[in-house]
Amino acid sequence: MWVLNNTSAQPLTFLLTGIPGLRAAKIWVSIPVCLLYAGALSGNSMILFVVLREQSLHEPMYYFLSMLSATDLSLSLCTLSTTLGVFWFEAREINLNACVAQMFFLHGFTFMESGVLLAMAFDRFVAICDPLRYTTILTNARIAQIGMSMLTRNVAVMLPVVLVVKRLSFCSSMVLSHSYCYHVDLIQLSCTDNRINSILGLFALFSTTGFDCPCILLSYVLIIRSVLSITSIEGRQKAFNTCISHISAVAIFYIPLISLSLVHRYGHSAPPFVHTIMANIFLLIPPVLNPIIYSVKTKQIQKAVIKVLIQKRLQI
Repeated sequence: MWVLNNTSAQPLTFLLTGIPGLRAAKIWVSIPVCLLYAGALSGNSMILFVVLREQSLHEPMYYFLSMLSATDLSLSLCTLSTTLGVFWFEAREINLNACVAQMFFLHGFTFMESGVLLAMAFDRFVAICDPLRYTTILTNARIAQIGMSMLTRNVAVMLPVVLVVKRLSFCSSMVLSHSYCYHVDLIQLSCTDNRINSILGLFALFSTTGFDCPCILLSYVLIIRSVLSITSIEGRQKAFNTCISHISAVAIFYIPLISLSLVHRYGHSAPPFVHTIMANIFLLIPPVLNPIIYSVKTKQIQKAVIKVLIQKRLQI
């Protein structure tokens, strides 16, 4: 076995993987993947466009929704080139620097989405539990501060992870399990001690999604308690309806994320295609479904989208 380290003159090259066992049918597999990417890019772009364009949507709830769409859009873009390259053009090679950069943005935007979902939970908590102070608590300045704090947190937790990965040495096996660079997948190829990498990865995970998820659950415990104190059944239903879209977004984000983490760390005996399917579900399902959920369940977004589409048709 020979060892490659990052001090050698020739840059390290890794091989990305499509779906193991389905190489002969890669074109047919790539079609739905391509459609999912198209849906994610177009849907989130539309949400961003209508929120920025429509003055009636310039409210805290929709500002946070635009943050979610921008994060989903960025998450899709950072893996678009390698995923479609693998499926369409058999372009499997990626050097270490490009791999580490993609890993940084992939995990950074994933943690960003977790933070945005927490901010949206806080928005729903204030709107339902303290509606009279809603506009004074969630001012534009405070929303900007929340966004900047999430961005700063993500950069702070990901930089050490990236720097330590650059110090690893790799053995003769350079084949990654996915069509993009995933931290746990990358460090498992190292033939040197990767315990520090694993610890830093877990710290990054628990200090972001591991913190955000319990806070979201706590916010909904308080929301449910507040809603149950409403005497009117109609009032309860109206309050719960304002949370359905956000609850759906939380579910389609955290369930695949937790499942993928568990499969990578404890599912070593699982077939390779299970890892790949879970990875693609985690990557594509939230960006595709979030715009659909908010367009269907939020009347203001629905009306704004219809208005924009009608105006475009009239211009044509």
